[in-house]
Amino acid sequence: MTTIAVVLAGGTGRRLGAAAPKQLLEVGGRPILEHAVAAFAGHRGIDRILVVMARGHVAAAAELLAPYRTGRAGGKVSQIIEGGATRSESTLAALAALADEPEETRVLLHDAARPFLPGEVIDRCLAALEEHQAVAVGVPATDTIVAVRDGLVESMPPRHTLSRFQTPQGFRLGVLRKAYEAAAADPDFAATDDCGVVHRYLPQVPIRVVDGDERNLKVTHPLDLVLAEHLAASPRSPEENQ
Repeated sequence: MTTIAVVLAGGTGRRLGAAAPKQLLEVGGRPILEHAVAAFAGHRGIDRILVVMARGHVAAAAELLAPYRTGRAGGKVSQIIEGGATRSESTLAALAALADEPEETRVLLHDAARPFLPGEVIDRCLAALEEHQAVAVGVPATDTIVAVRDGLVESMPPRHTLSRFQTPQGFRLGVLRKAYEAAAADPDFAATDDCGVVHRYLPQVPIRVVDGDERNLKVTHPLDLVLAEHLAASPRSPEENQ
């Protein structure tokens, strides 16, 4: 069974305030995008990598990832395509690029803005996909989470029932296709991640949650760059977890 990692790098990093897309910024001496791709390129369970890049920056990504398209760094990057204006549009672009792949193909969709993906997390996703059709990565919530409406607390779910989702999120390709086909018929469709699309439009499909890792942070705000530099300098790197 083929396993394809889809690295979603379609964002522009507006919240970070950078001139270039955040995935092209360097932490630990190399671009964030390269860190994310390297985590999959060095993993024995990944057959191919598809990169979905921000509009207007495909050439820059192709130059950066040239070693990952040849044998020098694994040769697993098979395509670099242009993404959409939203996360969902970028996933749809990936699905179009994978149109000829069988339904049972395993896909892992990962935010390029998460540069320090441990190999153990990939292991857990792939193991769960042996028995499940959809897999999420989560870490327990440590803060109290509340639902707020009009500036007032509406509900306060028990903290022990809550998880913060990370990526990758794993699917059998046929399930992801069906979820997005159903979403296309909904004029109010909006989503921030792919498990959310499956949960809403294919509620009969259970989503298995596996343990994430606090090192697998998403670079979104300026402080995240400071934390990322610290992680890049730490003794334990994602490559050591393969």
